[in-house]
Amino acid sequence: MEQTLFWLVPASSILALVFAWYFHRQMMQESEGTPQMMKIAAAVRKGAMSYLKQQYKIVGIVFVCLAVMFAIMAYGFHVQNAWVPVAFLTGGFFSGLSGYLGMKTATYASARTAHAARKSLNSGLRIAFRSGAVMGLVVVGLGLLDISFWYLLLNAVIPADAITPTQKLCVITTTMLTFGMGASTQALFARVGGGIYTKAADVGADLV
Repeated sequence: MEQTLFWLVPASSILALVFAWYFHRQMMQESEGTPQMMKIAAAVRKGAMSYLKQQYKIVGIVFVCLAVMFAIMAYGFHVQNAWVPVAFLTGGFFSGLSGYLGMKTATYASARTAHAARKSLNSGLRIAFRSGAVMGLVVVGLGLLDISFWYLLLNAVIPADAITPTQKLCVITTTMLTFGMGASTQALFARVGGGIYTKAADVGADLV
């Protein structure tokens, strides 16, 4: 029974990703508006992607340093299990991927939402709501999928007769928590860096 219930988790994550893809596809089929709206949206998209590129360069360096530290703790001092550095990196990767997909969706949806709102508020709200849901569904879908993967992997590779069930559960839990730490570290940089970027853009717009 417990094993059957477990499969609801990866199934739910895949369902969330399918809905995210469906909402994104629906949004991309909408008109982007007038040539002027398309020009402004392209400029916003270019600026947003440039920001993400610079941010991910810095975050990449931080993650490499932290992963090396975790590797030394795991393989040198043996105070962590061997899967911790890898779990930390995968958490950061999927968190960064979620941010990239969310940013890309938002920059494509902005002009389409404005154009749809010229026809009716309901049309604009529908595009904005579904485009915003893409980010949430991707975060939940990728997070649950990776957690499910780590549980299945560790449950399969850790010999049942090598350690006690309690110790095995401790290893699995520690690794899964480290995945969450990687995702949270990436989210921290995105939140702080994004706040600085948007405030700088506001100040620049006021000066102009």
